[in-house]
Amino acid sequence: MKIAQIAPLIESVPPKLYGGTERIVSYLTEELVRRGHEVTLFASGDSITGAELVSCAERALRLDPEVLDPIPHHVAMLEKVGQRAHEFDILHFHIDVLHYPLVRHFACRSLTTLHGRLDLGDLKPVYALFPELPLVSISDDQRRPLPDLNWISTVHHGLPRDLLTFSPAPRGDYLAFLGRISPEKRPDRAIEIAARTGLRLKMAAKIDRADLDYWHEIEPMIASCPNVEFVGEIGECGKAAFLGNAQALLFPIDWPEPFGLVMIEAMACGTPTIAFRSGSVPEIIDDGQSGFVVDTVEEAVEACRKAATLDRAGVRACFDRRFCIERMVDDYLALYSNLSEVRMPISNESSDLQGDGMRMH
Repeated sequence: MKIAQIAPLIESVPPKLYGGTERIVSYLTEELVRRGHEVTLFASGDSITGAELVSCAERALRLDPEVLDPIPHHVAMLEKVGQRAHEFDILHFHIDVLHYPLVRHFACRSLTTLHGRLDLGDLKPVYALFPELPLVSISDDQRRPLPDLNWISTVHHGLPRDLLTFSPAPRGDYLAFLGRISPEKRPDRAIEIAARTGLRLKMAAKIDRADLDYWHEIEPMIASCPNVEFVGEIGECGKAAFLGNAQALLFPIDWPEPFGLVMIEAMACGTPTIAFRSGSVPEIIDDGQSGFVVDTVEEAVEACRKAATLDRAGVRACFDRRFCIERMVDDYLALYSNLSEVRMPISNESSDLQGDGMRMH
């Protein structure tokens, strides 16, 4: 099958540091290639892939100091996609709404996975103009603000089974925070939880330029708490050790998180997650098995004390059952085959599917 994957240009595929969407595009692309499909990846030129790479920017835009506006680069990418659209059986977009005017004439062999939040008022009028485009959500909760769109499935993210090493016993005595320093991720809650439990907290986090003012609020809080250490942004190679050696991952969000990739990354390491009940959290965390879903800082403090009682092999088993790459790719291949204008049969190498499959809605 000839498949185009169209990724954001903000990060490379896979990202060198932070970047959830581009990471998922990478895992999806490489598994499709492994199964024998002809995949073309439209992404930044510093991406690494077994697919045919169409370079649409010299390097990831976030890491290029000369880039001031990402929109022109994405418009240029869409021109390249349009010129080659006739070559593909499926065009799978991961760039929110930018491509909508382009794909209308081949909508039935296009698929758009929405990776971001949908509760912003600017979005509703745009989606109303393109009601025919097939959409995939990454959690059921993500759909809540716009339930009447042309949703064809929810496909939870998946990771390669050997990507992150399972740690049966953590070698550290710390709690982990991994993500962005931003108001919706609530690093202030993580610091408060560490202060109230007396446990060490290591914070591995990206600081976007847009969040610098907020960082100036958080930095003094870190400085005033002797058991909190800010380690900065970490790459893929350091993630397994950082998460695997933690007693628990803190995910103290305060926004409608569409998925939360770090939760299943921790799960793969066998590390339980203590997550606040918001967005996708109740869908992803099996409360009392792969972690604890809490509503208050007080409940989070208590969950920190209970985290060591969870069977880390059981945490990893939740990952294997629900969030492996084989399940995610099987879900997407089933969707590709159901699109009405697919011109070639799918040669779908059967995988050892475990646990939750695709849910059609």
